[in-house]
Amino acid sequence: MVKCSVIYEAVKDSLTMAQVEKRGGLLRKSSAYKKPLKEKVVLMYDEIFMTEDPSKCSPRFWEELFLMKVNLEYLEGKLESLDGEELMKIKENINCLFQHCIQALGEEHPIRVVNALQTLCALIRGVHQKNKSTSGFDIINMLMGFDKAELCMKNLMESLDSLLCAEGSESLKSLCLKLLLCLVTVTDNISQNTILEYVMINSIFEAILQILSHPPSRREHGYDAVVLLALLVNYRKYESVNPYIVKLSIVDDEATLNGMGLVIAQALSEYNRQYKDKEEEHQGGFFSALTNMVGSMFIADAHEKISVQTNEAILLALYEAVHLNRNFITVLAQSHPEMGLVTTPVGPAPATPATPLGTTPPSSDDEHRLHSGKLCLIILTCIAEDQYANAFLHDDNMNFRVNLHRMPMRHRKKAADKNLPCRPLVCAVLDLMVEFIVTHMMKEFPMDLYVRCIQVVHKLLCYQKKCRVRLHYTWRELWSALINLLKFLMSNETVLLAKHNIFTLALMIVNLFNMFITYGDTFLPTPSSYDELYYEIIRMHQSFDNLYSMVLRLSTNAGQWKEAASKVTHALVNIRAIINHFNPKIESYAAVNHISQLSEEQVLEVVRANYDTLTLKLQDGLDQYERYSEQHKEAAFFKELVRSISTNVRRNLAFHTLSQEVLLKEFSTIS
Repeated sequence: MVKCSVIYEAVKDSLTMAQVEKRGGLLRKSSAYKKPLKEKVVLMYDEIFMTEDPSKCSPRFWEELFLMKVNLEYLEGKLESLDGEELMKIKENINCLFQHCIQALGEEHPIRVVNALQTLCALIRGVHQKNKSTSGFDIINMLMGFDKAELCMKNLMESLDSLLCAEGSESLKSLCLKLLLCLVTVTDNISQNTILEYVMINSIFEAILQILSHPPSRREHGYDAVVLLALLVNYRKYESVNPYIVKLSIVDDEATLNGMGLVIAQALSEYNRQYKDKEEEHQGGFFSALTNMVGSMFIADAHEKISVQTNEAILLALYEAVHLNRNFITVLAQSHPEMGLVTTPVGPAPATPATPLGTTPPSSDDEHRLHSGKLCLIILTCIAEDQYANAFLHDDNMNFRVNLHRMPMRHRKKAADKNLPCRPLVCAVLDLMVEFIVTHMMKEFPMDLYVRCIQVVHKLLCYQKKCRVRLHYTWRELWSALINLLKFLMSNETVLLAKHNIFTLALMIVNLFNMFITYGDTFLPTPSSYDELYYEIIRMHQSFDNLYSMVLRLSTNAGQWKEAASKVTHALVNIRAIINHFNPKIESYAAVNHISQLSEEQVLEVVRANYDTLTLKLQDGLDQYERYSEQHKEAAFFKELVRSISTNVRRNLAFHTLSQEVLLKEFSTIS
C-alpha cells in the first residue's frame, strides 16, 4: 500500500480551515472586518479566463489545479456569463484546460482524476450552454480545437473505458458514467450532438456490459449504465449505422442479459411500489367513500391524482433490449422480483437512485403518461410478435403468479393477492389488456392506445391458432370487455367521431370475435368454451344489433365515414348469422316449454343442438397482421421521447453526490 500523505494533507487542510464559510466562490473568515477572499481554485479559474497562458508565469499551474476541489457552479457560471466573442478570445486556454483534464485522467492519484472528471463536466455543460445562443462558434472547436479533436476524444474515451473496467474506486466509476451522461445529454436532440460521433468511433459498449455482468458494479452503477446505453442506441439510429445497436442486437452472454434485466426490473418494481404507496394514501376517508359510491363511467379520470414519476428512460431501455435482442426475452420473467419465480436471481438487487435519471415529474401533463403507456404497449407488441417469446409466454411448464394492479371500480371487488393463480405468463398479458380496456373508457379517449391493446390480443391469438395452443384462460372476461368497449363507442358516437375514426377500432374488435368464431375450435381449451362464445354473442345480441344499425346508417350516407363503416358492416356478417340463426330457436324452445326466461344451461342446450344447421361465411385474413416497424411508423414518437428523456437526465444529473471528505477517506490509501 502506498500512502498519498502529501496530497491527502494538502486537500484536507483546504477543507478544515477554522470557521471558513463558502459563498458563491468566496471564502469569508469569521471576522466581519476582514475583506472577502476568493478561494484559490476560483483565482486559478480566473487566470484561465484571461487571454494569456496561465502556465507561463506558473509552470506548475495545471498540476496544482487538479489538486484543488472543483467549484462547478463558479466554472459553469463563468462560462455562461461570457458572450460568444469573449469565449473565442480564450479558446486556446479552454482547449488547454480540456486537454490537461484528459491527461489528468491517467494520473496515479485518484483525487486528480476526480477533479479532472468534474472539471470536464463543467466545461462541457458550460460551453454547450453558449451554443443555445446565436454565437456561431463550433462546440468541438471551442472545447478541443478541430486539429486535436480526434486524438483528444480517443484519449478521453480510452481513459473512461479503462476507469470503468478497472478494479478500482466505485466513486470514480460513478463520475465516469455521469460524465458520459453529461456528454450525451447536453443537447435535447442527441442526434445533433456531434461530439457523439467520437463516442461511436471509440466505443465503450464492452465497459457498459462489464458493469452489468459484474454484481458489485451493477449494484452501484447498473442504473446509470442502462440509461446511458439506451441513449447511445438512439443516436442517429435512422440516419447511419449505430455500432451500439449492432452490438446490443448480438449480445448472448447470460450474465450480461440477466444483469440488464435485474436493473430494469428493480427500477420498474420501485415505480410499482411508489404507486402502491400513493394509492394507499388516497384510500379511506369521506372522499374515497364518496367516489366508490358514486363511481364514474370515466373511471380513469377520477384517479388522475394518483401519480408518481414515470421512468421513461428505463422503459426505453427495456424496449431497446426487447426490440433489438431476442435473447433478452428469456430474462423478462427471471429477473423480476415480484413474480413468484421458482428461481431466485443471484447477487443483490441493484439500487435505483432516489430521483432516477430520465424520470418525468408527476406534475407533468397527461401527455407524458400517454407516452409511457404507448411505449409499454409497443414493448408488448414486440413480445407478442416474437415466436420465441410466444413459446415462452405460452409454456404450460412455466407458471407464474403475477400481481396486477386493478383500479378500484364500484361494480367489482378488489381481488385478494393471496388467491392469485399460477398460470402461463400470457394469461397475465391478457389480463393486463382486459384491465386496460375496462378502465380507460373516458372523455379524453386514448384511441391510439386502444388500437395497440387490441393488436396485442390479436397477435397472441394468431400464435395460438398457428401453434394450436389451447390456453386455459377465462375468455369470457375478454369477450365481455370487448362488448362493453363497443357499447362505449356507440353511446359516445358524436363526441368520439369529432376526433377519431372509431370504425377502425370497431372493425378490430369485431374481427377478434370473428377469429374466435372461425378458428376457436383450434385454440379454445374445451368444446364448452366455444359454446360459451356463442352464448355471449347471443346474450349481448342487442349491442351487435345496435352496432350494425349505426354502421349501416353511416355506410349508406355519402359522408366521410362511408367506407370505414362499410368494412364493419361486412365484418359483422357471421355474428349476425349466429344471432339470426339461434334467437328464433331459443324463443321457440322457451315457448314450447313455457319458460319466460331461460337459464344459461338451457340456452347452451339449444346452441349445441343447432350447430349443424348454422351457415357461416369463410373470412380471409383474420389471422394475418402487419408487423411492427419502428422506423416507418414510430420514428417521430421515439425522437420526441428521447428528447424528453435527455432533458430529464440532464436536469436530474448531480455531480455533488460525492463530498470531498468522503473521497479523501476513500483515496487516502491506494493500492
